[in-house]
Amino acid sequence: MDSITFRSDIVLSDVHIYTPNSSHLMVRLNGDGQPVFVSKFKILHNVNTYSKGDLEHLSNEETRGDLISNADSEKKVDTRMENTNVLLDDDGDLDVIRRSDGVLHSDENDQWREIVYPTIISKGEEIFSEEYEEDCSVCNEIRIEHTMGTALEDVGKQVWRGAFLLADYILNNTYLFKDHTILELGAGTGMTSIVMATVAKTIYCTDVGEDLLNMCERNIIANKHIYGTTGSEIKVKELDWLKSEFCIGKSPYCWSEEEIAQLYDQTDVLLAADVFYDDDLTDAFFQTIYRILSNLRNRSTLYLSVEKRLNFTLRKMDVTCDAYDHFRFCLAELENLSDGKTKFAVEPVKLIFPQLLFYERVEQLELWKIIVEPLSSTQQ
Repeated sequence: MDSITFRSDIVLSDVHIYTPNSSHLMVRLNGDGQPVFVSKFKILHNVNTYSKGDLEHLSNEETRGDLISNADSEKKVDTRMENTNVLLDDDGDLDVIRRSDGVLHSDENDQWREIVYPTIISKGEEIFSEEYEEDCSVCNEIRIEHTMGTALEDVGKQVWRGAFLLADYILNNTYLFKDHTILELGAGTGMTSIVMATVAKTIYCTDVGEDLLNMCERNIIANKHIYGTTGSEIKVKELDWLKSEFCIGKSPYCWSEEEIAQLYDQTDVLLAADVFYDDDLTDAFFQTIYRILSNLRNRSTLYLSVEKRLNFTLRKMDVTCDAYDHFRFCLAELENLSDGKTKFAVEPVKLIFPQLLFYERVEQLELWKIIVEPLSSTQQ
């Protein structure tokens, strides 16, 4: 008898699981034939104009009020679930009482589950119409095209909590990024770069794969109401960590020699949000940032968000965080690197800043800061 092989190829972001279904609109099929959805994410409080001194006096009550108003529906769900009679059978197993259709539809005020009527926009119809652009010009709502339930190699087409965490940090610390030139690696749908454009001067938003980069560029164009008045520029470019050279050519996402020179001459902040899920890619990422950081003209800072993902493995018969452990190993190697040219100072960032985007800031989320300093001849 042939051995049984278990496969689990589909990955779904918790961001999409917990976003209300009414926020998802299927708009088209991408180049790979995958359904593309548009989801709405609202910035709960605008701190774009705050300085370092202003942030020290930020009213937590006002911010907390925004969060509470958005969390009311979840709290109501929890309360109603508590009132549900939960029984255990004779063996102590949970005996779930299933609700009938009549219960779900009996009273609108007693519904604990949202009734969803999917809206599918016909192929070729643009979701980003003039009417939509006018409507969003007066709000802080970001709309992101993404796919759901992708294979592991396509997870960049989803939105992840690490992107929200990094965006939160940017919104709370705008003085750190104002008028700077930024390089984001593994930008995916472009969520973090869009938020960064509310502050920074130039953002190189990079990833790999024409279909993903097309999606990223569509999101950037569609969200100009968020950053358009700042005069910032977002350049979508291909950056493949598995290659030692920049993509140079006629493709719209390739680099020109002038752009590469500007990247090295002007960049002083690098970002990466939740890209550490595969050991080989993590190795390639650290090799890439070392190569880039070593050639930057300016003193620079790198911000990395990561989520510890717990998995039970049959090999170890235990719950492990292998991908996270490998990330920490690479982080330690970078900090201890002695090449005589560059010093890397690694430190965790405390997650004590207000939450300005509505997502679940779980305890497994972490933010790391790496300060990169060229060594002078005397220090060498």
